[in-house]
Amino acid sequence: MSRIHFIAIGGSAMHNLALALQKKGFKVTGSDDEILEPSRTRLQNAGLLPDKEGWFPERITTDIDALILGMHARADNPELIEAQKKGLRIFSYPEYLYEFSKDKKRVVIGGSHGKTTITSMILHVLKLKGLDFDYMVGAQLEGFDTMVKLSDAPVIVLEGDEYLASPVDRRPKFHLYHPHVALISGIAWDHINVFPDYEMYVEQFKIFVNKIEKGGSFIYCQNDDEVLKLATDVLQTVSKQPYGIPDYSIENGITYINHNGRKTSLKIFGEHNLMNMEGARCVCNHLGIDDDAFYEMISSFKGAAKRLEFVGGNNTVSVFKDFAHSPSKLKATTNAVKQQFGNRKLIACMELHTFSSLNENFLEQYKNSMNLADEAYVYFNPHTIEHKKLKPISELQVKNAFNRHDLKVYNNSKELVNDLLKTKQHDSVYLMMSSGNFDGVDLKQFSEKVMGEV
Repeated sequence: MSRIHFIAIGGSAMHNLALALQKKGFKVTGSDDEILEPSRTRLQNAGLLPDKEGWFPERITTDIDALILGMHARADNPELIEAQKKGLRIFSYPEYLYEFSKDKKRVVIGGSHGKTTITSMILHVLKLKGLDFDYMVGAQLEGFDTMVKLSDAPVIVLEGDEYLASPVDRRPKFHLYHPHVALISGIAWDHINVFPDYEMYVEQFKIFVNKIEKGGSFIYCQNDDEVLKLATDVLQTVSKQPYGIPDYSIENGITYINHNGRKTSLKIFGEHNLMNMEGARCVCNHLGIDDDAFYEMISSFKGAAKRLEFVGGNNTVSVFKDFAHSPSKLKATTNAVKQQFGNRKLIACMELHTFSSLNENFLEQYKNSMNLADEAYVYFNPHTIEHKKLKPISELQVKNAFNRHDLKVYNNSKELVNDLLKTKQHDSVYLMMSSGNFDGVDLKQFSEKVMGEV
């Protein structure tokens, strides 16, 4: 039995990979200096929770067949150094996924936004179709035990992140997968800490496309100008397939797709999600699923976790949460809700939480990104800025960056929630957007209070 050791096993992706490999029959061990929920309970239930938190070089023994290094670890990690001394095989997370899937058909979904949703849609349809496939996706999906599955399946579907592979490997993750079928949903500058200018960021997607296997396929969103430009430079050995917004209608708060003279109701909404759906359809076509079957099965897709996820509501008020944190995501998400609930007041609230969003040099990218909201709120925690070792930003800087004079800016989440609850407005939609959690705000409890207030 092969033994795999994880350095930083508690990470969201890492613990899912550990669970997947245990299920595959590997002997799995791991270490971490901090393991939070839900990773802690899931690892404990599987018997994989380390007995002590911390790094222990003595755990690195020569019977380890492969060591997988997570982003949470540092280059000077004691276990990593010991593994290097012993000459053990060390993989980053994406390196191991590629190593495992060398003989499979690899489908990789990339893009600054929408990649989790597109990947989730593909997995939803493949599962309903009863096909055998492996996968890695960046969200917990309904009906799937883990975010990673590794087996003897002939196909693997991978969410292709452009962030770094590991603390000692500065290549973007999606450069390591070498897809047979690749998709790019859109390009909008992000990860300023790694890609300090826009041109450098765009270059990563060019490299990704040039790594498509000979005879492979490139699927791309033709509504994104940057992706459209990139598509003109694709190697001649690769076929190209564009997609855009399909024919649709909205009736009584429900979005319908119109195709082949049929109308199919959807549980998702928003033009960005409809484009995501079309990208997923194109990929599924490549995997042997025709359009009629795809639309029938996608009609039951409820969305990936935290992607326009319905938290609670009644006939007069609704609360949604979304992972949106970058400027392009804010625009797309607020536009989707405004279009779907045009007769309701949109109260949008976002948290500046990532390194890029809290960087004063990036803030101006948020200009006009929340203008479609009837009321707009922005929250940030000064302690988060300190932790990321960034220069402090002020409420005035944030207001000026968003270019909205009536923007309300907070750095105390309790005050934010109290003021939101004071709105007491009928026919409203509350849209809570963050890659974090507004420093511990219970959105389910918040939605219940909102409903009680109105």
